Amino acid sequence: MNDNEVLIKVENLHKYFDKLEVLKGINAEIRKGDVMVVIGASGSGKSTFLRCLNLLEEPTSGSIIFEGVDITDSKIDINKHRQKMGMVFQQFNLFNNKNVIENMTLGPIRLLKQNKNEARANAMRLLERVGLADKAYAYPSQLSGGQKQRVAIVRALAMNPDVMLFDEPTSALDPEMVGEVLDVMKQLAREGMTMVVVTHEMGFAREVGTEVVFVDEGVIVEKAPPKEFFENPKNPRLKDFLSKVL
Repeated sequence: MNDNEVLIKVENLHKYFDKLEVLKGINAEIRKGDVMVVIGASGSGKSTFLRCLNLLEEPTSGSIIFEGVDITDSKIDINKHRQKMGMVFQQFNLFNNKNVIENMTLGPIRLLKQNKNEARANAMRLLERVGLADKAYAYPSQLSGGQKQRVAIVRALAMNPDVMLFDEPTSALDPEMVGEVLDVMKQLAREGMTMVVVTHEMGFAREVGTEVVFVDEGVIVEKAPPKEFFENPKNPRLKDFLSKVL
């Protein structure tokens, strides 16, 4: 795959919940190595957009081409493609009855068919990267929110994904823990990981994003590189939004 290749192409994506139209024709392209940061007011549709990318929410219409395959086609094996998309949630979604290393090796052993020793060695390498090797045998209840989220990130990385999806990864954290999670995400970006990040962290968007996307009422109303996006917003809705959050 060359470095400029489109990894995910979203075409005319619509999503209804009963009669409520939450996404109203979204078009987007995410290239290999991009960090697309999606911002917008609560209820604007940004998390729904993210969750449609790996079909956690099933689109009502439109297509999502991931690595050349339309994953909205009911004939494809979505689980096979989902393995290539790491997902990090607001609420960590760790298994509370399993320790950290068990949380991290479950997917690689079961889905990637790694042997137990290989999966554990890889998990320990990843834990060392985020400064949590000493927590390998701790349970989620023994971790801080920031530690849980760092574990959730390396658990997704253990599956060796081609893209990482982050759904407001810091919004459930105490302010002093936000930095430790953003640092891990910044490191991933520096290493060239393709990422789509829904967040309220404008500093992260400005510093790390290759493209910032503003979603309002189910539509992308503006997208631009961070410098242009923040310093020269064109859409009145975006100007108003930024005046409240910056």
